[in-house]
Amino acid sequence: MLQSNPALLDIVSHAKTGFSDRFGFNATLAAAAPGRVNLIGEHIDYCDGFVMPFAIDRYIVVVGSANGTPHARVSSAISDEIATLDLTQLQEISEPKWANYLRGVIRGFQDLGHTIPGFDAYIDSSIPGGAGLSSSAALECAMATFLEGLLEIQLGTKEKALLCQKAEHDFANVPCGIMDQYASAFGEPNRLVLIDCQTGEPKLVPFEDPSLTVLISNTMVHHELSDGGYALRRKHTEDGLEIIGKSSWRDVTEAEVRDRWEILGDPINRRARHVVGEISRTLAAATALADNDVEALGPLMAASHDSLRDDFEVSCHELDLMVEIARKIGRSGGVIGTRMTGGGFGGSTVTLCESKHADSIAAMLGAEYEKATGITPQIFASRPSRGAHLLE
Repeated sequence: MLQSNPALLDIVSHAKTGFSDRFGFNATLAAAAPGRVNLIGEHIDYCDGFVMPFAIDRYIVVVGSANGTPHARVSSAISDEIATLDLTQLQEISEPKWANYLRGVIRGFQDLGHTIPGFDAYIDSSIPGGAGLSSSAALECAMATFLEGLLEIQLGTKEKALLCQKAEHDFANVPCGIMDQYASAFGEPNRLVLIDCQTGEPKLVPFEDPSLTVLISNTMVHHELSDGGYALRRKHTEDGLEIIGKSSWRDVTEAEVRDRWEILGDPINRRARHVVGEISRTLAAATALADNDVEALGPLMAASHDSLRDDFEVSCHELDLMVEIARKIGRSGGVIGTRMTGGGFGGSTVTLCESKHADSIAAMLGAEYEKATGITPQIFASRPSRGAHLLE
């Protein structure tokens, strides 16, 4: 039941074959960007919080070449459709919808004053879409890295991540925080990315112990963050901060939330409790890792999931079920901690476990989940991996 991760070079090779089949000549550029999983720190990247994701060993690849025209033609492994973009114009939202992520990134380069030469590109991926693993951020970062290669320039990593975040805001109508794009851009092997979302500065946290494995369990229940649920949660946090009268959630204490509980009202009071609690939990988790106190992570991950389920209300039956199965396996079975990860409303769980038990845990998660739901989940392991980069 534990799936292997396709080798990045195999994805690139497959993409190059797809490109030549679709466009009739060979690709000369290849860029890759990973998805991400968040160990802890959910729905607080837009609240000046701390989050601790890492880049997973699953990638989106963009291969292509200049085509000598004023247009971009982009296709992918999942569709025969070719999206044609007029590069003589500033990019605007248009059809097909999936190409808006690319339009947003191109517009970011245009706004920086770059003239984009015509190109053909082909996209392939090993990141499951709609699984809460930031496939959209990976697509944005891969396209931005491809454009760097095409233009023979290099943006700062932070500048590139923020450009991609703006693309998601403006062209996909998802008011995401900085976590997804930062994880995809700044990721490094054997490092978690602790992001201070108030200062916008990342710090790499060692995660080198080979006896630990992170299992990612895709429930196969897909979410759509642009349908309003995400934006509504964000508005709740903004309203709560205004009622409390502070300029940043970093300045708000749990006691202040309790004191203003009735004034905040439901559900804003519960959203507020999640935010201040999750900021505290993420810092505690970073301290535990620095102290090599892995056992402290389990209760923190459990409290994070319960808060996302009850206070922030972004979990769902399938996510809760996957977490409950892992909790029943428990510490004696090799599970250290488990929780939902990503924006919620479906998607994936993340389970920190002992490497020697990873196969048996994955088998039990898969069997019990399928028995209860009739759905076969996708379960794979990942170590922290390299962020967005060009390939030779």
